[in-house]
Amino acid sequence: MLAQALAWAHLHQVASLDEGGVATWGDSPIPIAGEGAPLVSEFCLYEIAAALGLTPEAGRYLVAHALELHHRLPRMWERVRSGSLPTWRARRVADKTIALSVEAAAYVDAQVAQYAPRIGNAALDRLVDEAIARYMPETAAEIAERSADGRHVSINHQQVSFAGTSLLQAELDLPDALDLDKALQVGAEQQKALGSEESLDVRRSLALGALARGEQFLGFASPDVEPVQTRTRKTRQIVLHVHLSDRALGDSAVHRDGIGRVESPNILVTSAQIAAWCGAPESQVIVRPVIDLNQHVSVESYEIPDRLREQVILRDLGCVAPYCTKRARHADIDHILEWILGGSTGDLNLAPLCRGHHRLKTFSTWTYTMLQPGSYLWRSPMNHVYFRDGTGTRDLTPRPVDPPGG
Repeated sequence: MLAQALAWAHLHQVASLDEGGVATWGDSPIPIAGEGAPLVSEFCLYEIAAALGLTPEAGRYLVAHALELHHRLPRMWERVRSGSLPTWRARRVADKTIALSVEAAAYVDAQVAQYAPRIGNAALDRLVDEAIARYMPETAAEIAERSADGRHVSINHQQVSFAGTSLLQAELDLPDALDLDKALQVGAEQQKALGSEESLDVRRSLALGALARGEQFLGFASPDVEPVQTRTRKTRQIVLHVHLSDRALGDSAVHRDGIGRVESPNILVTSAQIAAWCGAPESQVIVRPVIDLNQHVSVESYEIPDRLREQVILRDLGCVAPYCTKRARHADIDHILEWILGGSTGDLNLAPLCRGHHRLKTFSTWTYTMLQPGSYLWRSPMNHVYFRDGTGTRDLTPRPVDPPGG
């Protein structure tokens, strides 16, 4: 597969960037591997990614690693071709060297090629750092300057648990960390004094959420905990896009433990969890008008009204191009049949496309049609055919059939 990706890239190699700069909307030559590797046509990456059943990002990485190995890590590439080095190990090294100079990449290639089948991530990272220090002193200085301050707070919204919790990691100045720890301890003790039977860890996490909303706890505490001055509470505003069937709206006890889908982050939660969030006394609940996805809406203008845009987003949820995983909320809304050619501005002629696939559809021979709302048929320049709906992508490209006895 790497060899095929390399051959495909060479077929779509571009000599150099245009004198006046490249277009930012149409097809453009892009450097996806390190310095010295050839530029390739951006749109060619979408074709090979879809043909291999990969997301556009995964297809781009595949071609980038193939170019990096062939043009900048020749010793490792030779080992891959001979079968003495697993492809995944070679790609791991290539991913690390793309940002290196020609000299630094050659140094890593010479050092790693002999031991690549056994080298671990830590050893590889040290080798890359050494190459940067030897051959890229300015880059090494910038990295050292950035690394001098490792303070951060990171909240992972991409991997939310079914219970609706997120992982938070932080590194603080020691005085700030001590103050935060003290405030959380106060909050946990106050919740216990008010009758909470949750564990200490859970009460500390709830205290952190209260602090995030600008809340402080009551001025009485246990003898070992210093009181904290009370401040006015801020309301918590939650905007939930909840997708439910009409049956789930009933009052029957059967539906009390139903499942809802919350958008941004895209997670499944129980109806009980939604009720707990919105039923808290500090919460402010805003109910937006219900959008019936079975209703067809069309307007006479080219501009797409917010309500129509929202209907298209909620219907498709993501970019409707083959294998794409980008969210519709951050995508362009495309007229499938162009407005200038008579296409309407209605839900039956609109679909969300991420910016990359929108450019691809507009400036290449990729085409697609809506079979029914939420279902699309795509055809690539190489006549590959893909069916995309809410369950994913299926490759419908006709395959050659071997003759009987062949």
